[in-house]
This record gives sequence, C-alpha cells and structure tokens, in this order.
Amino acid sequence: MGNSNTVNRSPAPAFHYAVLIVIAFISLGPILWVLVGSFKTRSEIYSSAFSLPRSFGFANYTEAFRLVPIGKYFMNSLIVCTANTLLNILVVAAFSYILARFDFRMKNLLVAAIASVMLLPSQSLAVPIFTLLRSFHLLDTKTGLILIYAAFGIPVSFFILRSYYLSIPRSLEEAASIDGAGFLTTFLKIIVPLSLPGLVTAAILQFLSTWNEFFFALVLTSGDQARTVPIALSYYLGTFSNNYPALFAAVVLTILPPIAIFVFSQEKVVESLTAGAVKG
Repeated sequence: MGNSNTVNRSPAPAFHYAVLIVIAFISLGPILWVLVGSFKTRSEIYSSAFSLPRSFGFANYTEAFRLVPIGKYFMNSLIVCTANTLLNILVVAAFSYILARFDFRMKNLLVAAIASVMLLPSQSLAVPIFTLLRSFHLLDTKTGLILIYAAFGIPVSFFILRSYYLSIPRSLEEAASIDGAGFLTTFLKIIVPLSLPGLVTAAILQFLSTWNEFFFALVLTSGDQARTVPIALSYYLGTFSNNYPALFAAVVLTILPPIAIFVFSQEKVVESLTAGAVKG
C-alpha cells in the first residue's frame, strides 16, 4: 500500500515542475532572444533569427548610442524615476499611517476617493495636466514628470503601506507612548523600521511603473532635456526599424535596471506582500 501511494503522488510534483518550466520559458525566452540578438549582425538576424552570433561584441550597443542620445534619456529616466519614487514614498508613508491608525470623520470617504483614482484612466487627464503644467512653466521639464508620476502612484503606494501598517501590533505604539515617545518619534523610530519591507515594495513598484511609462513622457516633453528611455525606443521603432541589432541593444539597456532592482529586492517584496495579506 505504501508503495502504491508513493506512485500515485509522484506525478503531481512532476506536473508542477513542468508547468513552472513552461512559465519560465515563456517569461525568459523573449528576453534571452533579444539579448542574443543584440550581439548579432543584420545579416545574421535576417538569415536565422534563433541562431547564436558568430562573435560577441558591443558594436551594436555603440551604434545604439550613436543613432539616438539614449545615454541622455537613460540619465533622465534615472533622475525622474528616483526622484518621483522618493517623493511618493515620503508623502504616502505619513498619511497612509494616519489613515491606518486613527479614526476621524470622513476617513472612509477619503479612502474611497483614493481608491476611485485607480479606476480613472490616466489618459483622460492628459489635457488638464498639460494645461496645468504649461501654466506653471513645467512642460518639457524633469520636474513636471516627477510631480505627475509621484501623484499618479499615490493610490498603489497607499494601499500597500496601509495594509502593512495594519499588520503591525498596536501594542508596540502603546508601549512607546507609555515610555513618553510622541507621535513623530514613534513613527520614525518604531513604525518606519518595522515597515521597511512595505516601503521597499511600494518604492520598487513605483520605480518600475514610471520607468516603463510612455504616454506622459511623450505628451509632456518635446526635447532631449527631459525625455526618458521609452521615448528612445519609439525613435528606434519609427526611424531605425530595419536596424534590429541596435534596437535589440537599446531594449537590453532599457530592461536591465528594473530587472536588477527586482532581483536584488525580491525578498523584501515577498515579505511585504505576505505581511500585508494578513490584515489587508
């Protein structure tokens, strides 16, 4: 009986591994294909799209920088994404804690208003946002993009941090209050360190969403001083669409930073999502 039970249970793990392998292949296959293609010549790509390159060199990456000022756009993306992420987290970390811990009039209405923003298509606000930034002379500036991205990221960051705050026992704050700690001291020295996984998760999601954002980067900018990496890729697709090796090199340069960020911080992300699920 024991052997038959073992035999009956054995196909399940094998099936699970097979499904995981298929999912991994679907997820990583296009990335590896683009990475390999970035080292090929045009003739190699046209002759066989799935063959390995005869030699590995960085000529295509040099060509990518020559055709479009991708280095400038890359730095713009780093500045805009880092600044708007910091601004978003600094603002949301405080008021999401207040909404998670304190009861006051119209609190539920405020939470509902924040949630309703997630249902509103961002493209529907393009005209008023364009008009607003133009009136403040912030069109075609990194400052304008930073403010817009930080504002649009508020709902997601809010619900991530609010869920994480709700998972922290209130007894810790009560003990700090008995010891004479005020609100600001309790928040900065107790809540913030305990909420680090949640803060990291919100920051990562905010950074990744703005790194890949295309619509407002196109609508609100018109020159090289503020445009970001997704705009550089659109240049390749429109003007240099036949230069696939340079296009693949540009794509690799674009996707490497978010992949690296997620790989090095995935433990914090999983920890935060698990903790937030306890008292969402």
